[in-house]
Amino acid sequence: MKTTPLKYGILALIFFPLSLLSQSVQDVRSDQRIYEIINDVSAERIEKDITTLAGFGTRHTLSDTVSQTRGIGAARRWIKAEFDAISKECGGCLEVFYQKNFIKEGTGRRITKDVWVVNVVAIQRGSKYPDRYVVMSGDIDSRVSDANDYTSDSPGANDNATGMAGAIEAARVLSKYKFENSIIYTGLSGEEQGLFGGQGLAQYAKDKEWNLIGVINNDMIGNIKGVDGVINNREFRIFSEPVPPTETERQRRARRFYGGEVDGISRQLARYVHRMTKTFMPEMDPRMVYRLDRFGRGGHHRPFNDLGFAGIRIMEAHENYTQQHQDIRVENGIAYGDVLEHVDFDYAKKLTAVNAICLASLAWAPPAPEEVSIGGIVEPSVRLKWSAVEGAVGYRVYWRDTTSPTWDNSLFVSGETSVILEGIVLDNYFFGVSAVSANGHESPVVFPNKIFR
Repeated sequence: MKTTPLKYGILALIFFPLSLLSQSVQDVRSDQRIYEIINDVSAERIEKDITTLAGFGTRHTLSDTVSQTRGIGAARRWIKAEFDAISKECGGCLEVFYQKNFIKEGTGRRITKDVWVVNVVAIQRGSKYPDRYVVMSGDIDSRVSDANDYTSDSPGANDNATGMAGAIEAARVLSKYKFENSIIYTGLSGEEQGLFGGQGLAQYAKDKEWNLIGVINNDMIGNIKGVDGVINNREFRIFSEPVPPTETERQRRARRFYGGEVDGISRQLARYVHRMTKTFMPEMDPRMVYRLDRFGRGGHHRPFNDLGFAGIRIMEAHENYTQQHQDIRVENGIAYGDVLEHVDFDYAKKLTAVNAICLASLAWAPPAPEEVSIGGIVEPSVRLKWSAVEGAVGYRVYWRDTTSPTWDNSLFVSGETSVILEGIVLDNYFFGVSAVSANGHESPVVFPNKIFR
């Protein structure tokens, strides 16, 4: 690839998308496969799967593992059987297995006996980058008011049969397509007991040296009626931490002078989901929340974040606390409990479709540039250069106001790995670069990780 810097002034940038876009690159909005994926997600199938999961009575991590009809053992066997059936339909396109860790009694306050925490994993291998993975997860387990009560009925219809059913449905839909990168669909256990399933799979990924593009954790994607009285079937939240907890002291010091405190890898993944949703499902209202998770609470993306992987949480915008972590009862005229009648299956379908199109786009995209360097200190222009990416037919340079949550401006660069943006002052914007495939699908944006003068 050439590396001679391209120069573009402000006027050229305004007209660039129409006049200079390489004819070899397809506008991603014309990729009909994305619309097919959205239309193929079925509320009826999701309702059937949620009903089946809720029908196991309880899916508490410490519950029965022998019964064929009740408890977490029966639930995970059914989930594996569903993934196996999907794999059979697509000619063996899924590698389905259990990943488990033995957790000893007393490991945490909610581990009251020795237990195997068992995750169900289904891998759809990519043709070009089989060891690069994008992950969609849901939780298998459920609970009632007492986190250590593993015998009472705990249907967990919304928390989190919705996320688990979403992962199964995404596998059904996407198994019909071929991708360059691998996709993992997984059900994680032990979430309510202390995120043990996520910890186990994250460590497994690290030990196996998996290259994780990102983890999209789905936890409660079926409720539209909030405890605050708001009813909304379009809005949803995307939680993401600002920077990885594994950053070095040198990286932390650099952020103080160069910025990037809201531009970590998980935040870029959140922006990716936001952009895909606004592009292909504009009726939906994604709300990026600048937090790891809800206030003082946790989800199964966090163990991946703890090991330095990009991970986000997708969930409903308006929670109803009378319907989560509650014994089933009626008290003061209020019906408590996480039961089927509180789940909006069409809403769960929409959020499953959001997941599916993001998984597909990331799996069709080239790898992100490993290195992005920025220069232009005390100059009237910005200079960017980046490492070449095999399989990329071009790159998209993004910039935004420092207070903007989204990448609002962009420039497509073909055949080059550097650019000069004339008339754009470095001090006033944040910048990033993504790699683009021939069909227009992009890698996550990479925030500059080097400075040059």
